[in-house]
Formats: sequence, structure tokens, C-alpha cells
Amino acid sequence: DTQLSVEASAGISLGIGLMCGLVTMLVRSVGLFMTGLLLGLLLALAGLLITHQFYTPTSLWVPLGSLLGTGMLFAVLTLQWQKMFTMLSTAVFGAAIMTVCADYFVEMLALASYVYDCLRLSLGPVLCWYSWVILGIWPALSLIGVVIQWKLTDDSFSHTEVVVNRRQKRVQLMRIREKDAKKRQQAGGQEGIYRRKPTPVKRYAGDLLAPSYLQSLRDRQTGTGTSLSSLGTTSQTVIDLDYDTGSTVPLTATTPVVRV
Repeated sequence: DTQLSVEASAGISLGIGLMCGLVTMLVRSVGLFMTGLLLGLLLALAGLLITHQFYTPTSLWVPLGSLLGTGMLFAVLTLQWQKMFTMLSTAVFGAAIMTVCADYFVEMLALASYVYDCLRLSLGPVLCWYSWVILGIWPALSLIGVVIQWKLTDDSFSHTEVVVNRRQKRVQLMRIREKDAKKRQQAGGQEGIYRRKPTPVKRYAGDLLAPSYLQSLRDRQTGTGTSLSSLGTTSQTVIDLDYDTGSTVPLTATTPVVRV
């Protein structure tokens, strides 16, 4: 087998880390899944470290199964309750980094070596009291981080919002217009439901004049030679205009035409 140089291994590791970072940053669900998985791994690691003081398992599958099971459990929980577990994961992970840094400056990673031996189920040197003090920094800083994020994080801010630098105003205007359009649609639907029906127009028997009646009037006028004015003098007919129906309505009965 060909062994890679240190530079090649560092380049490959950097490329894989950059690719995974871009995927978790651009795809929100993947990022949340990895955040929950990291939280589960850290909590399982803390549980194994405490359990190792009282019981040492004989099979390597016990710590491996604990890590994978707890990681998958918290990954699913983070997808369900995103904000709460995101704050918890970031606080625990940040506290773990601070603990490792303190362990490096005080004991040259003696605590990290002890944790690695616990995962391999091998007996290592016993920790001193100040190693446990350094390890106690982890839960203390985790609690402080959770409290700070819970109290100081703005409730109106959501991680689901996309941060846009130059097009932020335009995006806000588009959202306002979409909300206005939805309100108008809802208002239009409610108006259509509660709109009052128009009052039906009442019609009477005398609203319409029969064509035969008009034809008989024309025949009488042409047969007798009388003019329309003479017909008007002999027939006392008052005609009113109905504004609702637009038709003429005879209000009084016509007197018979007297032929001379």
C-alpha cells in the first residue's frame, strides 16, 4: 500500500471538510441533522465516560452502538424541534471545545487521551482531581451557553429566514405584496359568501302591452282618418313610465272611441 505524505493527507482532509461544510450550510435539513448528530455523540461520550468509572464493557459494540444510537436519536429530535436543539447543540459543542483547549494548556491533552482509551475499552492512567475539575468546565459552560442563547436571542428571528444583503428590501417588499394579495383573496371570498342577493323585480299584468292591442289602435287610426291628436282627446289614457321595468303602464282604462 502506498502511504500518502502529510501534505497530501492534510489536503484530502481539508477538501472533504470543505465539501461537507458547504453541503451542511446550503442544505438546511442536512445541517440540522448533522447538528443533532453531533449533540448525540457528545452526550453519549459523556455518558460512556461516567459509566467507565463503574463498569467496563467487554464488547466494542457497546460504545459504538451507544454513540450511533444516541446520535441518530438527537438528529431526529433536532429535525422536529429545531430551535431548541440547535441552541443546545451549539452550547454543548462550544463548551467541549473550551474544555479541550483548557486540557491542552494544563495537562497536554491527558483528558482527551483518557476519553480515547475509554472508547477503545483499554485501561489508562487514573485521572487526577484537577482533570475532573477541567472536565467539570464542560457542563458549566454548556449551561451558561444555553441560558445566554435562550435569554438574549431575539424571538422574532428565525433560522429559516434567508439572509440577503443587497436584496433584503426587495425581498421584504415581495413578502408584503404576497401578504396583501392573500388578504385580498380572503376578503373577496368572504364578500362573495356574505353578499346580499338583489331584490327581484316585481312585474304586474299590465306591465307589457299586447301587440294585438297596439295593432288594433293602428287599424282604428288609419280606418277612421283621425289623427293621433284627436285620438288623444277622445281617449283619456294616462301613461306613466315605470322606472324599474322600463315599460309603459296604463293607469286608467281607455274609453271607447266614438266614431262620427
